[in-house]
Amino acid sequence: MFNGSLVEWIVVGIVALLVLGPDKLPGAVRTAALWIGRLRRSFNTIKQDIEREIGADEIRRQLRNEEIMEKFRNAQAQIKNTIKDVERSAEDIKKSVELEAQAAAGLPPPREKPPLSDADALSADQDSALVKAPAGTPAQDAASTQPANTPS
Repeated sequence: MFNGSLVEWIVVGIVALLVLGPDKLPGAVRTAALWIGRLRRSFNTIKQDIEREIGADEIRRQLRNEEIMEKFRNAQAQIKNTIKDVERSAEDIKKSVELEAQAAAGLPPPREKPPLSDADALSADQDSALVKAPAGTPAQDAASTQPANTPS
């Protein structure tokens, strides 16, 4: 706060001693020190208040940003749900148009296949593998022959 060299402080002290005299100088120094201390404390208090206020503003700004981001996420989720609903509706409309076109052409409506269970799907895959394998292949030979060496 008070920048100065040692020589400058000595000059200030000598001038103060001459102006105030040796009787009043210690009281004047004490009073000046009290005032300087009070000023420092008040500046520090003001500085802390400002820093707290800036911190509070920062927190408010961050909370506001989080609130905006939450609204954005909610809007994004609503848009995705709306898109899915529109896609389902478009698929339903497409199916109904195809059925009407087939009915207008005089074709019977396609039968919907019931969903296969896991066991049915596995056996269908095995049957198709056997049917697709040409004669004389290891897959068909293994299915049609039994092991020659059976223990008795």
